[in-house]
Amino acid sequence: MKNFIISLFTVLLIISCKNEPQEVVKIEGKLIPINQEIESVKEIENFIEPYKQKVVAEMNTILTYAEIDLVRTDGGLESTLGNLMADLCFKRANPVFNSRTNKNIDFAMFNYGGIRAGISKGAVKMENAFNLMPFENSLVVVELTAEKIKELVTYLIKNKRAHPLSKHINLVINKTGYSLKINGKSLEDDATYFVLTSDYLQNGGDSMNFFKDPISITNIDYKFRNAIIDYFKETDTLKTNLDGRFRIEN
Repeated sequence: MKNFIISLFTVLLIISCKNEPQEVVKIEGKLIPINQEIESVKEIENFIEPYKQKVVAEMNTILTYAEIDLVRTDGGLESTLGNLMADLCFKRANPVFNSRTNKNIDFAMFNYGGIRAGISKGAVKMENAFNLMPFENSLVVVELTAEKIKELVTYLIKNKRAHPLSKHINLVINKTGYSLKINGKSLEDDATYFVLTSDYLQNGGDSMNFFKDPISITNIDYKFRNAIIDYFKETDTLKTNLDGRFRIEN
């Protein structure tokens, strides 16, 4: 009888310990606002302080100087800041692209909305570069057909915004339509063109769908912000102007 009781107890124990499927029946959340009512923890503050001071010092590092205020709104269909950004990215990216492909980028194009801050006249700090490009976007080169370039031009004309274009493209809207030159030459229908842009735009960001499904794409493993910082570091004084690379002629 004793053995029977022990055996029965063992069976019941095994059954009670059997893993049954678990289901979530309720999820509760609580909003904890981050405000001045939350008291800081001195130990955490002391631990973070050295890192905070290091970041502050780095952000205040002077990289270059600006002769004038650089903004995205000073030129209608182009801007001093947009021209600078497109030109500097081309200058930094083309040697990398050329070393990998033995080819050259034809021009660079980015989006007006990607310029997140201006640069004031005077000292330009590391902080300015981060404010200018706070996103982790990378530079890519897409190979586009002439038809895709025509779609790009149609987009520019329809939007009439100062999207950053490098100096290698000259687009003029006139009474009969438009005139387009790329590196001083008219568009060739049977040619392809290498365009520098960001991975965000290449995926159709800002409705730039002409960048999607290119003939080829080359990710040059170069962050947009890093290109800006590297150019600032190597340049004593930022020089740019409004040169009519995208304009309307009456």
